[in-house]
Amino acid sequence: MLSGRGLVKRYGSQRALDGVDIDIAAGEVLAIVGPSGSGKTSLLHVLAGILRAEEGEISLAGQRIDQLGETRRSELRRSEFGFVFQSGMLVAELTARENVALPLLLGGRPKETAMAAATEWLERLGLRGKEDRRPGELSGGEAQRVAIARAITHRPKVIFADEPTGALDTRTGKDTVSALIDSARVTGTAVIIVTHDRELAASLPRTVSLRDGRIEAQPVAAR
Repeated sequence: MLSGRGLVKRYGSQRALDGVDIDIAAGEVLAIVGPSGSGKTSLLHVLAGILRAEEGEISLAGQRIDQLGETRRSELRRSEFGFVFQSGMLVAELTARENVALPLLLGGRPKETAMAAATEWLERLGLRGKEDRRPGELSGGEAQRVAIARAITHRPKVIFADEPTGALDTRTGKDTVSALIDSARVTGTAVIIVTHDRELAASLPRTVSLRDGRIEAQPVAAR
């Protein structure tokens, strides 16, 4: 469903990605692991169209997306991809419901429809009664659940999660990842999680290990 072939990303003379090949199936959940500087975040950003690779190809559902212009790539990130970051990256001035509805509103959905969808996903994620709270009024785990709702509400093909548990305690982190995976299962969304947490990675069906910009191990997903 999402694939990269021969991906090369350079920062000066350093190759953050050195000819990476990767395939992610529809609805698959996998972890990308490796030491600091191994290329994990670069791979995530290149696959998501946030950064351009100097070499290689990226395809989504059989269509090349690496050659798209910036405007079309931005539209693709808004419509086909969802994102969960370590710090949540919620808009502080907006309520939880407004944060979740934002991708739908930017995509042209009527406000009433967007707000109803946001309310539904916040309830699914255990946040009933907190829809009108702003990020500063939520715990770290609650804020990440809002971020998950925002990432999933427009039913993307892929969610990219960059260290989603990095700012959370162990218990809250596990609960947050479970909420993310359960939500994605409802919509058939693939989830790619970049993490330093080997225990978290081991709990997922498949792990891709990077070192020095190259894939060290990429076992077939468990069936």
